[in-house]
Amino acid sequence: MNIGMVIVNYNDFNNTKKLLDNIKDYKVLKEIVVVDNASIDDSVKELEKIKFKKLTIIQEKENKGYSAGLNKGAKYLIDKYQDINIIFSNADIIIPEEEVIKKLNADLKDDVVVASPVIVEGKHLNRGWKIPTPGQEILFNIPYFYKFFQKKIYYKDNYYNKSFSLVEVVSGCFFMVSSKHLKDINYFDEKVFLYYEENILGVKTKRMGKYMVIDNSVKVIHNHALTIDKNVKRLKKYKLQKQSQYYFEKNYNKANLGERLLLKLTYYIGYIIYRIYYWF
Repeated sequence: MNIGMVIVNYNDFNNTKKLLDNIKDYKVLKEIVVVDNASIDDSVKELEKIKFKKLTIIQEKENKGYSAGLNKGAKYLIDKYQDINIIFSNADIIIPEEEVIKKLNADLKDDVVVASPVIVEGKHLNRGWKIPTPGQEILFNIPYFYKFFQKKIYYKDNYYNKSFSLVEVVSGCFFMVSSKHLKDINYFDEKVFLYYEENILGVKTKRMGKYMVIDNSVKVIHNHALTIDKNVKRLKKYKLQKQSQYYFEKNYNKANLGERLLLKLTYYIGYIIYRIYYWF
């Protein structure tokens, strides 16, 4: 099975170049696609200076969001190769060895359609989570206490004391998915500009009766949120996240009218609190 890789770049050439330098000699990769999401810096100019055979640069004229960028790269690879397993990666990822990609490729079966390594984020290990309920999402909107409530959706550490662990959602910063599954679920939902694309993928995968797996034998390193924090101001980032949250709950997680009203109310309260905090 061919393996391709999609990286979405937005004003982040330095990290994208580091990742390309990291993986350019990995023979397991058939092609690497960098989708530039209409960067307003010199990213495209600098990316075009990088020359190696299996690299393709796609320049978007308009930034339609992260999911749209993922779809652009995925459809390019699928049109070219038909059946292909695709890695989606943030720019700020380090892949320690080629074996990581080989292992994930071997993990994909008829019923296992998404595979992710353990993702090292400082002292934290990111290994996926459960699809949150609407009630849990409401609690996540409570400033400063949200981290306590978010613990409920994570699996306990001993859940990963085996070679592989089934999870409902994998982190969107690095994972592999089969092209067949992408086509079956009609790709990523482009109505979310940023955030929640992994939760939506989790729901779509579950509805198809398919599975996601964490391969506990391999790791990648993630400089968590480096790219996003560089390009999105805090309040704008919060607003984008909550817009995606509401869309996910309304369209994928069966939130009722009362739950949706509470999501909006807690979002506005949180926005006011953070605005005051950042002002001071």
